Amino acid sequence: MYLIYSFLLTLGFLLLLPRFAIDAFRSGKYITGIGERLGKIPAPDPARGPVIWLHCVSVGETEAARPLVRALRERLPGHQLVISTTTVTGQQVARQAFSREAAAIFYFPIDWSWTVRRVLRALHPSAVLIMETELWPNLLRECRRSSIPVALINGRISPKSYRRYQRIRGFMRQIFEGLAVALMQSDDDANRIAKLGLPANRIRTLGNLKFDNVALPADLSTVALDLHQRFDVNAAKPLIVAASTHSPEESLVIQAFREIRKTPNGNESRLLIAPRHPERFEQVAKIINDSGFTWSRRSSPPASSDATSEIILLDSIGELRSTFQLAEIAFIGGSIIPHGGQNVLEPAAHGVCVITGAHTQNFATIIRALLAAEALIQLPPVSLLEAPAKLADAFGELLADEAKRKATGARAQNLCAQSRGATDRAIEIISDLVTPRVATGEGVSLSAVHLTSAK
Repeated sequence: MYLIYSFLLTLGFLLLLPRFAIDAFRSGKYITGIGERLGKIPAPDPARGPVIWLHCVSVGETEAARPLVRALRERLPGHQLVISTTTVTGQQVARQAFSREAAAIFYFPIDWSWTVRRVLRALHPSAVLIMETELWPNLLRECRRSSIPVALINGRISPKSYRRYQRIRGFMRQIFEGLAVALMQSDDDANRIAKLGLPANRIRTLGNLKFDNVALPADLSTVALDLHQRFDVNAAKPLIVAASTHSPEESLVIQAFREIRKTPNGNESRLLIAPRHPERFEQVAKIINDSGFTWSRRSSPPASSDATSEIILLDSIGELRSTFQLAEIAFIGGSIIPHGGQNVLEPAAHGVCVITGAHTQNFATIIRALLAAEALIQLPPVSLLEAPAKLADAFGELLADEAKRKATGARAQNLCAQSRGATDRAIEIISDLVTPRVATGEGVSLSAVHLTSAK
C-alpha cells in the first residue's frame, strides 16, 4: 500500500508541475523553499541539546502552536525546537512568531521516503510533534523505523475526513503504527480515530489548545493601536470585521453591508475584510473597488482618506487577531460556503459578538459549546442568493441592540477563559515522550508514557 501511495503522490506531483510552474512564475508560491521541500535541511548543532520537531501546516496551526511553543521552551529548556510548515503563509507567520524560540524554521518535505529520511538524518529528533491532522504515511513509517516517537497534538478528525479515511481503514491502521500518542481535541475526535484503528491506550482527549492561544493584552496591541489611529476606528462608527473570508463571501458581506448602511443604526458602520488566502488579496481589492464604497487597504501608504473609508482591506499577514480588539461584530468566513468554517476563538476571547454561517463542521465542538452558552450567532443554511439578506438582518439586529451584542460577546469571553488548560496537559505527556525510550517489535514503546483510556 505504501508503494501505491508513493506512486500516486509522485504522479500527482508530475501532473501538477505545470500548475506549480505557473504559480511559481506569478507569485513564487511553490518554488519557495524547494530545497527544503526536497529534504535539504541544515543539521542543528548537537551541542545545543536534543531536537524536538514540531510540524504545523498553515497559519491556523501555526497560531494554535504559540502556547505549546512557549510551554516547550519553559518545560524543556535543554532541547532544541525546530518548526516546519507546509504553506508559504504558515512559514511567514512561523518566522514572525518563533524566530527567537526555534533553532530552525523550514518547509516540510514532500512525503517521499527518501526526502523524509534525509530530514530525519539531519535533525535526529528525539520526538516529532504534528499539529492537528497531518498524518503523512511515509513520515510516520520512517519515524517508526528509526524508533522516533510521533505525537499528534490538538488532533481532530472531521466527519468528512473520517468518511474519507474509512475507505482506506486498513492502510490507516498501518499508518497509525508510527503514531505513539494522539492528543485529541474532543471525545468525538477521539472516537473517530479509535474507530479508524488507533489503539485506545494511545489516545487522550485533552481539549483544544486554541483556547490557550487567546490570552488578551491589557491594552491595545501595537498593531491594534496603529489601526485605531490610522483608520480612526471608534465606537461612534462601529467596526464589523469579516475575517478569513473565502470566495464569494466578500461579495455577500459587502451586499449585506450596503443594506445596513441604509438603516439608522448602521449608517455610520464600517467594514474590515480579511481574506483567508493572501493570493486572493488583489481579487478582493477589485471586488471592493467595484462596490462603489470608499475604501483603503492596509498595505498602501497611509493617507488622510483612511480615516473616513467605509471599507478597509486587511491585505497583510499576522495582523488579523489584533483587529478584534477594535471590532463590535465579527463574521467568520468559510462558513456560508460549505468549507467547514474558520477559527472563531480569537474574536470570542476578545468579547466580540461572533456570527458564522451554517457550515462550521471543522470546529464543531467549539461551535456547539458557544451555541449552548448563547455566545454565538449562527445563520441557518441558506443559498448564496439568500445569504446577504440574512447577514444584513443579523448585523442590523446586533447594531440596534447593544445590550445583546455586549452580552453575547461577554458569554463567549467567559467560555474561552473557562476552557483553557489543554497546553499544560499536553506538555505533561510530551515531557514523558522525549525521555529515553526503547524500540519493540510492535513499533515505538515509550518507557514513561502509559495511556490507558480514551479520556
